[in-house]
Amino acid sequence: MITLLLIAVGPAAAQAPLDRLAWLGGCWESSGRNRTTTEMWMPPSGSLMLGAGRTVAGGRTPAYEHLRLRVDGDQLVYTAIPSGQTETDFRSVSVSDSGFTVENLQHDFPQRLTYRRTPSDGLTVHVEGPGPNGTRGFDIAFQRVRCETGG
Repeated sequence: MITLLLIAVGPAAAQAPLDRLAWLGGCWESSGRNRTTTEMWMPPSGSLMLGAGRTVAGGRTPAYEHLRLRVDGDQLVYTAIPSGQTETDFRSVSVSDSGFTVENLQHDFPQRLTYRRTPSDGLTVHVEGPGPNGTRGFDIAFQRVRCETGG
């Protein structure tokens, strides 16, 4: 009897944690109070997911950010580069087929981000960190939308 054991190494092994989050690929939108926030994520490829976010309020863009999700050893690293700020890495504390949580306790705000897939093709992002009276946080509820390519 011959027993065959296959062990994933190299790029395929690094890709695996991102494959669990392939559902995040695409476009997401949260609207309300004359404000729309959009997040767009490329599907996982080459051990990397690239994303971008933009908030438009009253016809202006008060905030935007460039985002990256990559594999580092057995962890995911979420890198955010918000408008006019320096790049910050957040390391995963949990990853599942329905979401992930990343944190950086040395960062001012936020210190923790949780992305959770919700029913009816939705996404909730929980943002939290220190506030004047302890931990403060808020949720952003997104719905999947069609990615527009322009005219």
